[in-house]
Amino acid sequence: MATINDVAERAGVSVTTVSRVLNNRGYISEKTRQKVYRTMEELNYQPNEIARSLLRKQSNIIGLIIPSLSHPFFAEFANSVEFHAYQSGYKLLLCNSQLEQAKERDYIEMMKRNRVDGIIMGSHTLEVEEYRNLNYPIVTLDRQIDDIPFVASDNERGGELAAQLLIDKGCRKIAHICGNLQLNMLANRRTTAFERIVRKNGIEFMTIQTDMNVFDQEEYERIITTLLTEHSDIDGVFATSDIIAAFVVKWCRKLGKEVPGQIRVVGYDDVNAASWVSPSITTIKQPIRDMGRLAVELISKQMNGEPIGKVHLLPVELVERETT
Repeated sequence: MATINDVAERAGVSVTTVSRVLNNRGYISEKTRQKVYRTMEELNYQPNEIARSLLRKQSNIIGLIIPSLSHPFFAEFANSVEFHAYQSGYKLLLCNSQLEQAKERDYIEMMKRNRVDGIIMGSHTLEVEEYRNLNYPIVTLDRQIDDIPFVASDNERGGELAAQLLIDKGCRKIAHICGNLQLNMLANRRTTAFERIVRKNGIEFMTIQTDMNVFDQEEYERIITTLLTEHSDIDGVFATSDIIAAFVVKWCRKLGKEVPGQIRVVGYDDVNAASWVSPSITTIKQPIRDMGRLAVELISKQMNGEPIGKVHLLPVELVERETT
């Protein structure tokens, strides 16, 4: 395998010149640059990325840690992050924590060893102090930690829109199924806003939380079957994700309840699948692509020493489909 010394010798230049060409540093004439490129091609020389990153003090790699790659929201978010990172000259190191503290901690240590330029945290099982001690450009998704910049949609507005739609459609007993509120996520504001609106309008409601593993689909089944059998007079459901909303529709069918005839259902996220299922799911749309783009942009700005704010909220919108 050819080395940088082989390239320098064949091209008749110094190793320093080859290094400058590789890292685009210092003045190099176009003639010399093209000679070095031709020689690298002739020798099939592959630059050592780790060595290059040490020279540049920059790896052009962004780390992303998410809790569940199988969940459509995080899959679509990761897809957006990768797209915009690549467009900006970065590669993505993607890690799936599965809500395990040990895995999340191990992945952070791996990112440090690989000298990533910044970390986007979409999984939040670690204690706040551990985030404070990360000496990296960092952006969190849907969690507010000290002065660390975060990206989120307007969860409060989303909760308001969902509640008001169900009320306007005539619902008089509404169930809200949400993640575990002890996780202290910004998504909890959906619940706070929903409850405020239904109380203001004198609507009977109940809030049902999942356990700490908020992505456990067997838990969704248990919660929904219990809800629909023990409270047969429920006529509206606001689910904190489109996946939960889809499970509600599934069990309504199994129990012979018509959607939207007897029960109206609103989800959250507007993942692609929300429009594929039948009946298609009315939902609160998070701008997932824009959230991924903004997270990459905030990492890049921190790397360049540009000033950025802490709060980065993106608007949501109601997308009405067949379940309401």
